[in-house]
Order: sequence, then structure tokens, then C-alpha cells
Amino acid sequence: MTDAAALPEPSGESNFYAFRQAETLIGQRRPLDALKALEPLLDDEPDKPSVQLLAGRAYFHSAQLRRAERAFTRVLELDPTDHYARFVLGRTLQRLGRLAEALAQLRMASAMNPVPEYLEAISEVNARIALGGS
Repeated sequence: MTDAAALPEPSGESNFYAFRQAETLIGQRRPLDALKALEPLLDDEPDKPSVQLLAGRAYFHSAQLRRAERAFTRVLELDPTDHYARFVLGRTLQRLGRLAEALAQLRMASAMNPVPEYLEAISEVNARIALGGS
């Protein structure tokens, strides 16, 4: 989901490789290892949206949902136009059972980029709300 412009600024090749390693580890469904790889970046570049987004994904996939929420919220503070961050924040809020908040984020993500995955997530949350979820 990231492009070259979104990568961490070079404070050394080690940060670049740590970022790439963390991406690979998330792809391999190893979120805890990804978080270990990201530790130096989270210390060195906590205000980089790409670093926070990757950390949020690792937190989400390791069921650290409150940390994921904080990371995705930080991405949106830094870049309110990041539709993917809104989508994964919505999914995080959904897993936390905060369906109304999730729906708001998912709708914003879909308005920015109406891809099927976002639209399906909205339908899913609407269905849960209709069944009496809150």
C-alpha cells in the first residue's frame, strides 16, 4: 500500500531495511516479528504516516486493537486523506464493537475511494447494527 514517497526518510539504510522487513513479515502473517522489526523506526520516526500505518497493521493482526486504533488515528492526524487508514481504523473499531464509529470511518473511506472491499465492510457493519449491535 505504500509507495516510495511514503517510505521513511533515510536516517540510515537500516531503517529502510527494517521497514521492508516489517512489510514482509506482515505479509507472512508474523505481526509480532514485524513489530520487533519496526521498533527502531517507531522510536526514530514516530510521525511518519507509513511507519504508523505499518505498525497499526501489525497491531491489528496481532489483536492489539487499542494500539492499532492509536496508530491508525495518528496516521489520520498526519494525513486525513488516507482512505486506507480510515478503512483499517473502521475495521479496528468494528472488532472493538464500536459499530457506529466504525461505520463513520468506513463511509468516509468509501467516499474517498469506493472500492468493493470498503463497500462490503459498510454492508457488514450495517447488518450487525440491524441485528442489535451497538
